[in-house]
Amino acid sequence: MHAGIIPKTWINFKVKIAKNFHTREKNMAQATEIKVRGYHLDLYGHVNNARYLEFLEEARWALVDESGGLEWFTQEKLALVISRIDIRYKRPATMGDVLRIETRMVHLSDKEGIIHQRIVRADNEKLVAEADVTIAVIHANTPGAMPLDGELGRRLQEMMNV
Repeated sequence: MHAGIIPKTWINFKVKIAKNFHTREKNMAQATEIKVRGYHLDLYGHVNNARYLEFLEEARWALVDESGGLEWFTQEKLALVISRIDIRYKRPATMGDVLRIETRMVHLSDKEGIIHQRIVRADNEKLVAEADVTIAVIHANTPGAMPLDGELGRRLQEMMNV
């Protein structure tokens, strides 16, 4: 995600939270669905590899929204930033596919966390791509990553339990 204050929606995706949104048990993934459109495709008719990064980011924003953290992070002038993305592409997605991005925070340490994300086709559950995203939290007026303790740590822990 980006440093500073970011508008709530920056990409014009049609996002739908999974139907089991309110009945999900703890540690289950937050789910975001995105329908593949023509502008997502490359010359070969597949979703361009860079678009997957946008899909993953949209789903991470949904995780923050669902956990109630966006307003708090903005008020505190904190931003979640990405320090590493390890993405593995498994199979192509094409026009009209509905992709479900499953997002869960899986690890927190002193100054970073790891979010695991899976992109699957909604119609057949086939894995399209998966990624491990390393995040840190920065403050607008302080260099370097913030310690993930206190209220910040509690809020990130809530994301693990969403």
